[in-house]
Amino acid sequence: MASSPHRRPVPRRRTALVSAVAVVAVGLLVSLVMAFRPHDAPRTVRAAAAPAASTRQTSAGTATPTRSPKPKPSTASPTPKPTRTTPKPAKAHTASARPSPAHTTPAADARPASGAAPLAGRIKPGVTYTGVATHYDAADGNGACTYGPTSDLMIVAMNHTDYETAKACGAYISVHAGGASVTVRVTNECPECAPGALDLSEQAFAKLAALNAGRIPVTWSLLSPSTSGTISIRYKTGSSANWCGIQALGHRNPLARLEVSTGSGWRQLTRETYNYFLSESGTGCGGSLRLTDIYGEQLTVSGIAVRPDVVQATRVQFARH
Repeated sequence: MASSPHRRPVPRRRTALVSAVAVVAVGLLVSLVMAFRPHDAPRTVRAAAAPAASTRQTSAGTATPTRSPKPKPSTASPTPKPTRTTPKPAKAHTASARPSPAHTTPAADARPASGAAPLAGRIKPGVTYTGVATHYDAADGNGACTYGPTSDLMIVAMNHTDYETAKACGAYISVHAGGASVTVRVTNECPECAPGALDLSEQAFAKLAALNAGRIPVTWSLLSPSTSGTISIRYKTGSSANWCGIQALGHRNPLARLEVSTGSGWRQLTRETYNYFLSESGTGCGGSLRLTDIYGEQLTVSGIAVRPDVVQATRVQFARH
C-alpha cells in the first residue's frame, strides 16, 4: 500500500502570514506618524540651541561641546550727570520808618560774596579792584553827587565807568597802597580817569603817600561800614506836587533804587547823573518812599514833605554786611 506524500504543517504558514501582515501594519503606522509631524520642529530646536554652545576638536577627532565664556561685568564707574542748581531769590526785607530789631550788625569780618548783592552794578562787594590813584583839591567837598559841602574830606572822585550814572554815589571804599590804607566815600566823578582809577582828595591821598608822588598804584574794595547815623531825604530845588527830584543821603550801602508810592503800588524813579531821582509828572511827590540797597534790603519812609533843598532826617538805616 502506497504511503501519503509529505506536507508542511499548516500552522507554520499561518504564522508567517501573520508576521508579514504585522510588519506591513507597523510600517503604515510609522508612515502616518511621520506624515503628521510638524516639519519645522527640528529647525526650531536647532535655532534655539545654536547660540548656546560651540565645538572644539579633540586630538582624537571627536567634537566636544564647549560653552562660550560669560562676559565679565564692567568695572568702570558710571559718569555722573551734571546737576543744575537754581538759586533761590533772596527775600527783601521791608522796614518802617522806625528801626527794626531785624537790623542786626554781623561780625566785622563778615564779607558777602559778589553774588550776594543782586542789585550791585560795576562795583560789587567781595571784589578787589586794581588801578591808579591821583589827587585833587576837593575844596569844600562838594562834587558831581551834589551832596553839598562837607567837613569830612576823606572823599574820592570815581572814574567815569565805575561811577555808573551816579550809582557809585555814597559808596564807602577801602583803598590800599603798600602797607597804608584809607577809607573814603564817593562824592564826585573823574570823567578822564580810566576804569579802576581813583582821584582822591589831597587829604585822603596823603594817608597813602606824599602828594609829590602824583600817581600811585592802589587796590580798593567796597565797604559796608559801621555807623550810628541814619538816612536823610532831600527834595531838589524847584520841587513841588507837580514835579520833584528826590535824593537820599547818609546811606550805609550803595543805593540801587528809589520808589514812590502811587496809592496802588510802587513806581521806580530814574536816577540822573547828579544823583537825584526824578518824578517828572509829580507822581509820589510828598508821599511814602521806598529805598533799596544793592543787597536787596528795602526801607519804607513816610512823612517826608516836599520842602525843597531841606535835609530831612529819617529813623532808618540799611543793615551792615
